[in-house]
Amino acid sequence: MRIFRITIRVLLLVALVIGGVALWKREEIVRLWAVNSLFAPEKIVANFSGMDRLFLTRPLAIGAGPVSALPPGPPIVLPPEVGAWVEARWVTGLVVLKGGQLAHESYYRGTRPEDLRISWSVAKSFLSALFGILHAEGMVPDLEAQVVDFVPALKGSAYDGASVRDVLTMSSGVAFNEDYLDFNSDINRMGRVLALGGSMDGFAAGLKVREAAPGTRWHYVSIDTHVLGMVIAGATGRDPADLLAERVLVPLGLERAPYYVTDGGGTAFVLGGLNLTTRDYARFGLLFAQGGRWGEAQLVPADWVTASTTLQAPGGAAYGYQWWVPADSAAHGGDYFARGIYGQYIYINPARAVVVAVNAGDTRFEDPGVAEGDLAMLRAIAEAL
Repeated sequence: MRIFRITIRVLLLVALVIGGVALWKREEIVRLWAVNSLFAPEKIVANFSGMDRLFLTRPLAIGAGPVSALPPGPPIVLPPEVGAWVEARWVTGLVVLKGGQLAHESYYRGTRPEDLRISWSVAKSFLSALFGILHAEGMVPDLEAQVVDFVPALKGSAYDGASVRDVLTMSSGVAFNEDYLDFNSDINRMGRVLALGGSMDGFAAGLKVREAAPGTRWHYVSIDTHVLGMVIAGATGRDPADLLAERVLVPLGLERAPYYVTDGGGTAFVLGGLNLTTRDYARFGLLFAQGGRWGEAQLVPADWVTASTTLQAPGGAAYGYQWWVPADSAAHGGDYFARGIYGQYIYINPARAVVVAVNAGDTRFEDPGVAEGDLAMLRAIAEAL
């Protein structure tokens, strides 16, 4: 009987300890659960329009200025295969601009025009635009400058020896597993850092292994973009998210104030945590379609628009400065695009003055042929106008 009573007391004590830890770490546990179920097919659409329910976030102030107009254009007929593509790829928002006019707009799977939708890696192209502005202003005048010159905390990491150009072109040489289907991949470990309120800067500094000499091999490494954000912060003494709002988003006249997913210290997840409406993604695409000009202002230097959307990566990879550039772009109006996992796109065809913004929850985005099929569909839409 005495042993029984002792056992019961021990079990009660263990239960109290577990319960106490659960209460103490409740928010972290909830966010970790959110990460583990974020892409579940039955939840993905709602999750992608409600990241502020799942993660730490911070709003970006855009003031009370007027919303920039997207005047309706002449009626258009989309290619007949668009309907099947929308269904197969779990598209939730589709906005098409032609010559700055709204040519088509549609929303699916119960989502609404006013939803703030997760960018994933489309956010990388936004940060590139901000960097181009600061580069032209002399804040980071030399792309060959070392990352550690601006971010001393990265000395001794795998980024020690990489240049600013290297992180812009995803050729840092840092070893990084970006397989979203591998629970233990670096990209998924990074997701758990976010969920548990850890530090993105600390995660970057903790990467020690290099798989290639900097600047010699293209390898898509999302954390390179976070390091670019660290460079911006080091060069300016300002928060990159605040600078993006001030220099790009406010002048664009967005419909809704966007927000960033953040780490536990409030640092914006600049490589993929921006949330805007689909129309506002299209506005950003229009800025680039117009050579960086918005109204009477040259927001992004025209030469940066050209450089960042031209092939820049080593080995002929289809990549510029945080933009995707198809190898056959010249045959398709000089097109290029921003792309995020699960089917997010901002596609731009400068010759046809077409912008296509897409949000989706495509759980099969990594299947063979899907990326190529998406590009073919975006081109078909542009070439039908």
